[in-house]
Amino acid sequence: MTAIIKPAPVRKSVTVDVPVATAFEVFTSGFGRWWPASHSIGKSALRSATIEPKAGGRWFETGEDGTECDWGEVLAWEPPKRIVLAWRIRADWQYDPSLLTEVEVKFSEAGENATRVDLEHRQLENMGAAGEAAREIFESDRGWSGILQGYVQLIEKR
Repeated sequence: MTAIIKPAPVRKSVTVDVPVATAFEVFTSGFGRWWPASHSIGKSALRSATIEPKAGGRWFETGEDGTECDWGEVLAWEPPKRIVLAWRIRADWQYDPSLLTEVEVKFSEAGENATRVDLEHRQLENMGAAGEAAREIFESDRGWSGILQGYVQLIEKR
């Protein structure tokens, strides 16, 4: 019998009309251009969000006042096919270096010059009692569905 993990991972997919390498590049090095400014944990308004391009790299935001707030780090860096990020933000939107949930993003061909982007946010059970409420937010339009729309819109503008 297979154990059921609660809360279940959040899974979202989008298809973009660019080759896999471009989709990966826009997702990673272009991250600060599509991540919504409203999704910030810093005390200052969000100026940029960054994924450093290497395993062990930082994943963080920079506020308008220049302060940086960590979100997690890069666990796997496999361009142009896959990235895994440690999400270390609690359900109360505070950074916690002892918390580990993972965001895995895979990029695969979806026809000529198109890429399917599959995102999975997992290990939400590590958030304890707040995990299910966090999952509901991540699953909602305010969560990964809405966030990924910014990514899709940036690619469509290219």
